[in-house]
Amino acid sequence: MTIAVPSRPVAVTGASGELGRRVALRLASEGAAQRLVVRDAARAPSSAGEPIPGAEVAVAAGFRDQAGMEAAFRGVGTVFLVSAREEADRVTTHRAAIAAAVAAGVERIVYTSFVGAASDAVFTFARDHAATEEAIRASGLRHTFLRDNLYHLGLARMVGDDGVIRGPAGEGRVASVAHDDVADVATAVLLAADPGRHDGRAYDVTGPAPLTMAEVAEALSSAAGRRITYHAETVDEAYASRAGYAAPQVEVDGWVSSYTAIAAGELGVVSDAVETLAGRPAQSFVAWLGENPAAWAHLRGTGS
Repeated sequence: MTIAVPSRPVAVTGASGELGRRVALRLASEGAAQRLVVRDAARAPSSAGEPIPGAEVAVAAGFRDQAGMEAAFRGVGTVFLVSAREEADRVTTHRAAIAAAVAAGVERIVYTSFVGAASDAVFTFARDHAATEEAIRASGLRHTFLRDNLYHLGLARMVGDDGVIRGPAGEGRVASVAHDDVADVATAVLLAADPGRHDGRAYDVTGPAPLTMAEVAEALSSAAGRRITYHAETVDEAYASRAGYAAPQVEVDGWVSSYTAIAAGELGVVSDAVETLAGRPAQSFVAWLGENPAAWAHLRGTGS
């Protein structure tokens, strides 16, 4: 990829998270100035225990902290907007961040959306992403949407304590993607020598091959050295099996619909965005398991 260091800093929201931290380290390695937006300065990412070179830390109580977010974005050219955690009114939360970017004089937003984002998507959270995309378009800011698939890490976390993945995915497939691949794509877009070529674009960011949940279980079994299986629930069974978590309804709907979206074929799409933008093939789920044993170490055991 051909990159260029922008004249104004890049703001990275969610900088203490899995994706934001990776992007921050990549921007630093390229010599880009950046502002890491976090809720707690103590959780800002570091490099070998030291502050990231060229990075300022800005603290805001959240996207709805209008004054804090405007201060964090002031003087910034581009905002890497990592979507907020799931909540009943997440779109309003995102709109607050967009409004802060406009008020602070930001030029561009690169937003982490979701593959198949649409108002009628089966996956309920993909509907939130579609509404957020529309709000960004309406803001008048230059923009690019990175429509990520489910993460490889997320699949590993779907396994219950009994070694079973339960959900109504049927025989559908999911082209999950590695956080590192998304971070490389994001870096390519954020530091593009010709950033205008990404304006108004939406990139599906996926892994190289779609897997059924049974195949996901097989891959996890092989890596973990224990038997992990997939049980195809009905939708009613899925809601019943999650009732004990006492989670908000919006979260439960999201959990269940992530599986029904797989069953509907919405997450089986495979794109070439990683190869085209990052300049290398996307990492498969099996390869990710081999290179990230700490991420699924909790699954190791001698189960039947």
